Amino acid sequence: MSRNASVTRKTKETDITATLELDGTGNSNIDTGIGFFDHMLEGFSRHGFFDLILEVEGDLQVDGHHTVEDTGIVIGSVIKKALGDKAGIRRYGSCILPMDETLVLCAVDLCGRPYLNFDCNFTVDRVGELDTELIREFFYAISYSVGMNLHIKLLDGSNNHHIIEAMFKAFAKALDMAVEKDPRIQDVLSTKGSL
Repeated sequence: MSRNASVTRKTKETDITATLELDGTGNSNIDTGIGFFDHMLEGFSRHGFFDLILEVEGDLQVDGHHTVEDTGIVIGSVIKKALGDKAGIRRYGSCILPMDETLVLCAVDLCGRPYLNFDCNFTVDRVGELDTELIREFFYAISYSVGMNLHIKLLDGSNNHHIIEAMFKAFAKALDMAVEKDPRIQDVLSTKGSL
């Protein structure tokens, strides 16, 4: 059974539509208006094997905050919708991802409870046209929209481009592991009986 979904969210600040296939091949068509952010989301799609179509119109004349945060809300919402009742999924996923001098840890629990533990201090204000302080906002929005525990920790690294890219790729790999179906799990992986 295909696990895909579409979500549209329109406010006075942004107009965003996302379509996601969890069991994809990593194809994407992404336009947020922020080039480096597009590049990061393309890496997320490719390395998680998620097919992602994302169209974003945001108030970039103000700054990138609403665009990045609301994109996180919509991507989180479309992940949650595509997961459905979460029956048969592994629930947990983790990855320690190297990228040159950088090493990033990401761990995910699709437990239904939102929580973000983000441990990284960037040394520059921007990479390309993306404000580095918005990286945390993006992952916070995803964790709360999906209802997941999300831990992202910089273990080593100095190049901010590498650090951010490793975060997106590690998140992709951890999420791919967590959403994977396991034939041994007949309902949901919880002693409570629900996620």
